[in-house]
Amino acid sequence: MCEADLGKRFAQGGEPELDEVVQVYGEKLLRYATSILGRYQDAEDVVQGVFLTAYQKRGTFDGANLSAWLYKITYRRCLNELKKRKTLFLADVDNLREETVDPFADVAVNDGILEALAKLSAKERALLFCRIMDEGSYEELSQIFEGSPAALRKQYERAKRKLVGYLNDEGIFGKGSQNEAV
Repeated sequence: MCEADLGKRFAQGGEPELDEVVQVYGEKLLRYATSILGRYQDAEDVVQGVFLTAYQKRGTFDGANLSAWLYKITYRRCLNELKKRKTLFLADVDNLREETVDPFADVAVNDGILEALAKLSAKERALLFCRIMDEGSYEELSQIFEGSPAALRKQYERAKRKLVGYLNDEGIFGKGSQNEAV
């Protein structure tokens, strides 16, 4: 199945195409939203809203790059959710441990990493997630974040350096370590 084909079919289609889009993108968008919001339950609500919005607005969608379109809707809905809550991601790490399914399922995330991530802005977390976890190209990211690929590359590098610095401060890599694992 080609994404362009699915995008075009979705733009013109109905519920069967929506079901296919949910199957293809549901888990990815849920992980992405969880990485921004910090709470799995909130991410579920956002992603459900994303699919509802996408279905309702499918007539305005040109069928090109369905992935970027869905990620952009998800990103904006997550930012709206954060504004509504008026709290920062991971502000209460103790509650997060109890309420959240790990958005980085195959990556070991400890409290120090959660605290380091909490110090980043929502956009920085989203950018790191899209680039590292979903292996998005800067061209794809430019469609999600509405910036030039070159500007997003710089933002990504700055966010990565900040995260590494915070991880060093938390003792994850050891003080003064130059670990570039992130």
